Amino acid sequence: MRTRLRIVLVEDHALFAQSLDFALSREGHAVLALTPDEFTTAAALLGRIRQVRPHVVLLDLDLGPLGDGRLLIAPLHRAGIQVVVLTATTDRVRWGECLAVGARRVLSKTGTLHTVLDTITALSRGEAVLDPAERGELVALALEKGREQREIRARFETLTRREAVVLGHLMRGESVRDVAHAFVVSESTVRTQVKRILAKLEVSSQLTAVGLANRIGWQPPAA
Repeated sequence: MRTRLRIVLVEDHALFAQSLDFALSREGHAVLALTPDEFTTAAALLGRIRQVRPHVVLLDLDLGPLGDGRLLIAPLHRAGIQVVVLTATTDRVRWGECLAVGARRVLSKTGTLHTVLDTITALSRGEAVLDPAERGELVALALEKGREQREIRARFETLTRREAVVLGHLMRGESVRDVAHAFVVSESTVRTQVKRILAKLEVSSQLTAVGLANRIGWQPPAA
């Protein structure tokens, strides 16, 4: 038996939101569309959703100035609200991250409207909305990515403060000569520091070290 659901749609693309609102309303569901621009913080958006007490939240991951919508999934899940993510990203690791923190399903915005409606219908009937094997595969991808990032971050934590500052200069595109001039030391001294940095990060070039730092969002200390 299908239940009429209270649905909150969090989406900043007006045409997409209107299409979903119309289709879901025709199915008999009560829909409230919220745009990130209406709120000054993600906490304020979360508070508004909780006030509505919806059965389901259709959530975009890109909340503009409010940041990553993924951060709302866990608190909504803890509140007993079912979350279906609607996203333009094709990054399956990110999909897995959403599922790992409580999302029922992740749907691509390039998919069909029928897929969204079928998912909502399944939720209204208390049915599964994602094959367990597919969920397990996506979550495993996310967990592996998380483990890899933790291992990489641990390497960065072995850098001394001076080595971290040197790496920060390299990230800004400065040469060994530039760094030597900034620290008033010889270029050979800086090259020795760079070799230590590469060894600790387990990479073979300055370019790879910089790429690794950017990849995990590492930030150097102030010089």
